[in-house]
Amino acid sequence: MELTWHGHSTWYVTVGDTSLLIDPFFDNPFTALDPSDVETPDYILLTHGHADHIADAGEFDGATVVGTPEVVGYVEAEMGVDETLGMNIGGTVELGDAFVSMVRADHTNGLGTSYEYDAGVPGGYVVSDTKPTQVSDSDSTTFYHAGDTGLMTDMREIFAPYLEPDAAALPVGDHYTMGPWQAAIATDWLDVDHVFPMHYDTFPAIEIDIRDFEREVKAVGSDADVHVLEADESFTLE
Repeated sequence: MELTWHGHSTWYVTVGDTSLLIDPFFDNPFTALDPSDVETPDYILLTHGHADHIADAGEFDGATVVGTPEVVGYVEAEMGVDETLGMNIGGTVELGDAFVSMVRADHTNGLGTSYEYDAGVPGGYVVSDTKPTQVSDSDSTTFYHAGDTGLMTDMREIFAPYLEPDAAALPVGDHYTMGPWQAAIATDWLDVDHVFPMHYDTFPAIEIDIRDFEREVKAVGSDADVHVLEADESFTLE
């Protein structure tokens, strides 16, 4: 599985022959890329309806946009997206070579510049090359994109034992989401081998010293490797 971070919460994930773009928002200070510079993915996954997560969802002709029915209905009506797939918390869908589960996130939601539209519930995604079951599968490769969220016990009680992520991308910028210390606890609860900070330093309100996250992960006793990626940098998850 190939993971590429394009700044903020934007990730390009390749599973076998299937490509997925999560929360496309290229107007961020980390990347110099425009949507036109990025290969059109097979699927676009939207965690929730805030503008810094869906801004470029309509820029990839031919991609199928996945999200809650409320969010995909909005991008159809307002952003000219033709192909959509609605799903919801707890559901798993097979998208080419990937199995994608939508999981809970603790956050707010809304659509439009003044959030005049209801966007349903926010979520995160667990992307795996095998279908999740109650039977542990040590051969699977699984990536958890937390979306915008605070710390929640689902990470420890459900995601870790049953979805078994090997790696997690967690928001660490504080103010609107978890900050470094809560994200470090999430890292420990998820029992992942690799963790990637995201959703920080994009706006003044979420500017942090990213070394605080590294220190907090160490302090909580997690064995996870912390990967602070540069914009557009890739990591191969095996």
